[in-house]
Amino acid sequence: MQQADIVIIGSGQGGVPLAHSFAKDGRDVVLFERAKFGGTCVNYGCLPSKAFLASAHAAAQARRAIDLGIHAQVTVDFPAVMARARRVIERSQSGVQKGLADAGVHLVEAEASFSGENSVQGDGVNIEAQTIVINTGKSPAIPPIEGLAQVDYLTYANFWDLQSLPQSMLVVGGGYVGVELAQGLARLGSNVTVVERSARLVDGEPEDVSRILADTLHKDGVQLYFDAQVDAVKQDEQGIHAQLHSGRILQAEALLIATGRKPNTQSLNADAAGIALDERGHVHVDAHFTTTNPQVYAIGDVTGQAAFTHVSWEDHRRLRAILNGEERNQRDRVLAYVFFTEPQVGRVGMTEPQARDAGYRTKSATLPLEQVARARLTDHTVGFYHMIIDADSDKILGATVVGPEAGELIHIFLAHMEAGSTWQILERSVHVHPTYAEDLPTLARKFTE
Repeated sequence: MQQADIVIIGSGQGGVPLAHSFAKDGRDVVLFERAKFGGTCVNYGCLPSKAFLASAHAAAQARRAIDLGIHAQVTVDFPAVMARARRVIERSQSGVQKGLADAGVHLVEAEASFSGENSVQGDGVNIEAQTIVINTGKSPAIPPIEGLAQVDYLTYANFWDLQSLPQSMLVVGGGYVGVELAQGLARLGSNVTVVERSARLVDGEPEDVSRILADTLHKDGVQLYFDAQVDAVKQDEQGIHAQLHSGRILQAEALLIATGRKPNTQSLNADAAGIALDERGHVHVDAHFTTTNPQVYAIGDVTGQAAFTHVSWEDHRRLRAILNGEERNQRDRVLAYVFFTEPQVGRVGMTEPQARDAGYRTKSATLPLEQVARARLTDHTVGFYHMIIDADSDKILGATVVGPEAGELIHIFLAHMEAGSTWQILERSVHVHPTYAEDLPTLARKFTE
């Protein structure tokens, strides 16, 4: 059995920088990767999807430029759109692998499983280490739909293999992945239908967010079915036929399953190392990323926390500090995320119901985007700014931004929250005119009314 200082399982956005940093410190680091280097973000998620959406949103903006007095003829070269997305994947993937090798990380391209409390094996390699980090992430969750195994369906993982634009696409799932890809496909010319089991899109978000996204997708030509479930599918020369629980039959050329993600823990043999999993298969960790085996840690999506790249990446900084004896933990941070639909949705901190459930006495303020000068000038007036505060301390507890550049604007709230700032600090700030950020102090001034 070989010895190492640290073994990392998985080359996602937390494991890679952690391996880099310890290898550069002279530690003997071994990293196992069973598939493609870089994890979900590089190969299937953030990078290719945002490259894809850049093309889709550019096409939509060119079409609607007529409202600004600009007439444009739009032609979509779908193979070129997808080739660009694949180039992004390939460049990033090779860069991750080369960077790890250059840093001196020992790479084992094999599926890893625990062979003991402090040992990991894969493809005939057995490594023992005093510190082991699980960074295996998640993969598409496939629902138990009758006939699905006999159908050529897509997930976010193989979506990027598409060579031509499907004339029609059925998307099962109205979460943020389904919504982003549905809007992108529609804007590139496909006839898209979304089937969602709940009563609205992205049902974990505030209702006004769901309503705006549904209205926008409808304007893009997307058909939406809510409180609907696909019971069975079949495929023939006419395409995909999906039977809903209501009995309705939907037909499309292609099928995209976007019904969530599951943790990649099935092959870890976690029991051999005394590592507990929850009922969904996530690795159970405490606030210091420690599993039920004190020599094994877990970071990123596999722990069941918010499944976003920036969260996983930030995990590595906290775990590195913890392993170096510093006092950090998984929860000492303000978290934010963005949906890259149009309009964008930016969220940070708590929603009002979440804050009340946590025991806060809350106040909130909302500013419609049509009252923002920059939005009127650019003719992008669909959306709003919303902020929640603690009525006792005046500190900002959370915010939602729906509209252009929401992903950038949300960081203003995040910075205030990290600093423990109050709404009065934002209110007295002088923001530049005419920008989208100009009216964030205006939003705060609503607490003076």
